[in-house]
Amino acid sequence: MPFANPGPEEIKALLQRVKSIAVVGFSPKSGRASNDVARRMQQFGYRIIPVRPGISEGLGEKAYPDLKSVPGAIDIANVFRSGEYVPEILDQCLQLGIKNIWMQEGAEHEASAERAQAAGMTVVMGRCIMRDYTRLCRE
Repeated sequence: MPFANPGPEEIKALLQRVKSIAVVGFSPKSGRASNDVARRMQQFGYRIIPVRPGISEGLGEKAYPDLKSVPGAIDIANVFRSGEYVPEILDQCLQLGIKNIWMQEGAEHEASAERAQAAGMTVVMGRCIMRDYTRLCRE
């Protein structure tokens, strides 16, 4: 069965439930989508965890080279890497027990989405977390 995103009510419930967002592929450059989206989600009250090798901080938060290096719980992995990297990111999510993965537009990987769903994860793919938050949670 091909992958299908959750419906609007389930996405809204997810966004209301999570508190920490690991932004995989975070860019320290303002104006880049990962930075802009992370900054906005931080302004909406979420704890942002920048995940990118080679940087020590982003948006005033300590940055980590990969998900495995993040201490404590991660509520959702928000992926900004191209689809070819998603299987490895999903492997880390499964190893760490992360229950939610959000693959931004451009970060789609159908087989990984299906695998994540089969493992019991909530999966959103090909959508912008900030746009969905603005549309569904700021009514």
